[in-house]
Amino acid sequence: MTHDALTQCPECDLLQRNPPLPPGAILRCARCGAPLHRYRSQSLELTLALTLAGLILFLVAHSFPFLALELRGQARATNLASGVIGLYGEGMWGLAGAVLFTSILAPALQLCLLLLVLIPLWRGRLPAGFGRLFRQVKTLAPWGMMDVFMLGILVSTVKLADLAAIIPGPGLYAFALLILVLAAAQASLDPDIVWSSLPQPAPRPLRRGEATLACPICELVSPGDLPPDERGRRHCPRCGARLHHRKPRSLQRTGALLLAATVLYIPANLLPIMQTTSLGRMQSDTILSGAHYLLQSGMWPLALVVFVASILVPLLKILILTLLLVSIHWRWTWRPRDRTRLYRILELVGRWSMVDIFVVTILVALVQLGNVANVVAQSGAVFFAAVVVLTMLAAMSFDPRLIWDTQHERPDVRSAST
Repeated sequence: MTHDALTQCPECDLLQRNPPLPPGAILRCARCGAPLHRYRSQSLELTLALTLAGLILFLVAHSFPFLALELRGQARATNLASGVIGLYGEGMWGLAGAVLFTSILAPALQLCLLLLVLIPLWRGRLPAGFGRLFRQVKTLAPWGMMDVFMLGILVSTVKLADLAAIIPGPGLYAFALLILVLAAAQASLDPDIVWSSLPQPAPRPLRRGEATLACPICELVSPGDLPPDERGRRHCPRCGARLHHRKPRSLQRTGALLLAATVLYIPANLLPIMQTTSLGRMQSDTILSGAHYLLQSGMWPLALVVFVASILVPLLKILILTLLLVSIHWRWTWRPRDRTRLYRILELVGRWSMVDIFVVTILVALVQLGNVANVVAQSGAVFFAAVVVLTMLAAMSFDPRLIWDTQHERPDVRSAST
């Protein structure tokens, strides 16, 4: 049984054969329905072109004015880094670091790493550490939040519409195009093209019914008795990633992160996230009052988005992860496919909760007009950012394969569905 003809589902651990895929088809797990592979034609050339365009747009977005605010004859222009600098100047260095990483550093690293991988691959010359570089692209993917930042810009514009005139700059247009280009690059990228270009290991053939280890990064299936290194750790023979039968201490780590997020969720919603001073009037806003303001302004679709992303999603993540932990602890056999689907949804929507943090960042950057108008970040924003990060880390620490370990039926190799 050849290794390249097999895929081990990262969500339910089912070992299955890979049938040939027509262009545009998606390979899904035969047991839990998780997407495993998608066939993309001309992936290398298209992704390389889009990544180069994305890097140019990234430089333009950071080199030109982003937004400007005009109020009572005073004007203030900002760039993408202005909010980070403003938060740091107010002593919110942790919040500034989170915004800097998710809105600037992670996207920049993604673009640079993709170029470092795709250009040598296009030229047919693979440098040392090629596989390790591409591993980091997948690691950074959940933390790049430019699309969430763009939603934050929209919310901020609505909040400031009655206060001042907002003037978009060239940097904003470049940023909007960058989001589309980077999304297209990620959609066109076929990781199998990259991994198949690496020297393929030649482990012994798999025996029917034996335990296997699947790489979480390049998805290579290896025998379960793969020799460990001198520290007792097993590594993927192709990309070098750490291999585990299950994520180490998954339940303990997820539970600890979830408990911390639950404790911080209360002050995150009760404490103000920003304080606005306008013509001598001072007002403190919580997350809920921000959504209420949008509703009063007649922007009910935007108010609904902010309410769902900032209040409902973090709460649902906490409740659903708690349900999953309890179901595994008590070894429930109830609807494993649906519980796996719940976990999959959590990973997709969790990052959108950062929208309110980006709103605070943009307002801190724009509204700095002395006695006329001023916005200052408050402690609630720190607590809320911590909740978002902790719930994302909790979802990443959770191993969905534990859901299926309680099932009595452990089927042998199946064929994946398309």
